[in-house]
Amino acid sequence: MSVLNAFLAKVVTQIINPIILLLAAGAFVVFLWGVFEFIRQAGEGSKREEGRRAIFWGLVGLVIIFGAYGIINLALNTFGLTPLQKISQ
Repeated sequence: MSVLNAFLAKVVTQIINPIILLLAAGAFVVFLWGVFEFIRQAGEGSKREEGRRAIFWGLVGLVIIFGAYGIINLALNTFGLTPLQKISQ
């Protein structure tokens, strides 16, 4: 069972966490782009609406990503696995 724990810990720290971080950064960029468009095109209704949609979807993406991160950590802690544990080789 320790081999499985070591494998899962490596998968989470080496693959899952960087992917979540990359997706969170992408969602944050979408959010910032929406804010930029919303402010820059405040006079035009259609462009302003595009900015509002980008803000909305950026926030939705962030909520989903951090929710997934929380669920993964909850599952790992429930089963006694910690993604940051030292793995002896």
